[in-house]
Amino acid sequence: MAAQVLLAWSGGKDAAWALHVLHQRADFEVVGLLSTVTREDGRASLQGVRREVLQAQARAAGLPLLEVSIPARCDNATYASAMHAVLEQAQARWPGIRHAAFGDLFLEDIRAWREQRLAEAGWELLVPLFGSDTAALAREMQAGGLRACLSCVDTAQLDAGFAGRDFDAGFLDALPPGVDPCGENGEFHTCAWAGPMFAAPLVLERGDMVLRNGRYAFTDYRLAGQAA
Repeated sequence: MAAQVLLAWSGGKDAAWALHVLHQRADFEVVGLLSTVTREDGRASLQGVRREVLQAQARAAGLPLLEVSIPARCDNATYASAMHAVLEQAQARWPGIRHAAFGDLFLEDIRAWREQRLAEAGWELLVPLFGSDTAALAREMQAGGLRACLSCVDTAQLDAGFAGRDFDAGFLDALPPGVDPCGENGEFHTCAWAGPMFAAPLVLERGDMVLRNGRYAFTDYRLAGQAA
C-alpha cells in the first residue's frame, strides 16, 4: 500500500516537478499540497505567487491545498510552530499520514533542518529531487513539458533584467557563470503554469515588477481576467 504524502507547494518549478516525480512512484501517493502564505499580502513566501494562483495550481493538480499563514518577517521558531499545527491538521484529515515532501535540490543544511523539525512531529522527510545535477534537471523539466516564469530575482546574485522571463532554454543559455540553473541558491524563484502534473495549463497575466528591500525583483502574475 502506497504511503500518503503531503507535498510542500511553493507554486514554483521544483515543487511542481517533485509532484511529477512522485506521481511516477508506486510506493508513495501525494494526497495534498501545503503552502506557506505570508499573511500581510496573501502570497507564497519567497516566490511571491498569489494565493489564488496557488489554489488554481492545486485544482489543476487535482489535490487539496492546505495553507500555513506566516508573518512576512518569520523566524524559524514561528515557522516551525505554524508547520507543526498544519501537520496536525493533515493527520486529522488523513489518519496515518507521516511523510512530507519538499523540492529541495542540494542544500544539506536546509534538508537537515527540515528533517529534524519533521521528526519532532513524528513525520519523515522526502526529497525526491535531492542530489540532482541541476543543469541536467533544468533541461529535463523543460523537455518534460514544465512551463514556468520567473516570479522573483535576487538582484544581488542575478541581473534584474532576468525578472519576469520564461524558464526556458533561452533563459538557461543566458545565465552567467556561477548562477545555479535551478536557482537553488536563491538566485531566482518561479511560478509554474503548465506541465504533466497539471490537468490543464493555467492562463496567467503578467503584472508589474516591484523591487522590495532594495534587492528582490518580484514580478506579479495573476489569473487571466482577475483584477490586479
